[in-house]
Amino acid sequence: MTAASSPIDAWNGHSGCAWVDLQPVLDGMFRPLREVLVDEVRARKPHRLLDIGCGTGDTTLAAARALGKDAECTGVDISRPMMDAAIKRARRERSTARFVCDNAQTHAFEPGSIDLFISRLGVMFFEQPVAAFLNLRRAARSEATLCFIAWRSADENPYMTAAERAAAAVIDLPARQPGPGQFAFADRERTASLLSDGGWLDVDVQPLDVTCAYPESELTHYFTRLGPVGVAMQQADAATRARVVAAVRPAFDPFVDDGDVRFNAACWVIRARAS
Repeated sequence: MTAASSPIDAWNGHSGCAWVDLQPVLDGMFRPLREVLVDEVRARKPHRLLDIGCGTGDTTLAAARALGKDAECTGVDISRPMMDAAIKRARRERSTARFVCDNAQTHAFEPGSIDLFISRLGVMFFEQPVAAFLNLRRAARSEATLCFIAWRSADENPYMTAAERAAAAVIDLPARQPGPGQFAFADRERTASLLSDGGWLDVDVQPLDVTCAYPESELTHYFTRLGPVGVAMQQADAATRARVVAAVRPAFDPFVDDGDVRFNAACWVIRARAS
């Protein structure tokens, strides 16, 4: 993302399209995180569920499968390319899940309508997180709960910054800025305060560490499409691209194991209740 672009522009442009193209890889990679949320769904058995920042719909669809046709599962995301992909997936599966392309921070949800809110790595991108959580709280039934997964710090997730650290030797990359983004919820106390200030009670922020994996054959495609390096590669010529790949690929050697890329996803699992 360039300094001039907004998160909405990015997710409706290169970033969103890259996630659609890599959907099978990313769904497989993040399956352990999805299963944490699906376990929560099975335990809570909500009638109406909202998946925040649902992307191409993997977690929403899994929740719908777990709950059956009597439950209403909705995913919301700002990315039109990802929403289009999610809707197509739902049609192929003949799923009852539905998808809304809008910003959960400002969307006019039906007041007092949702039993359970979930999110797999989607809440960190709110531009005004307190306002967003207040908006979600207004949509919550009195007995509603939430269960979100967010990244911990960059230092605890060396896999996630390996590409940009290695690429810095051959190309200029903008420094990650504080604010909305992948590691916006890294600070545990701040994260708890955001939820509390947003009207949620009994906020519980616990570390979650899971092993994620995907085929080594997808590695170069992965790091040249996603993250800061993926953004930079949009404008790179063939020679620059080759230099970046040569510099970055060895940085992932510590994560390659018997034909797969494996890494620890250091996250928070965040739970709270409406009242």
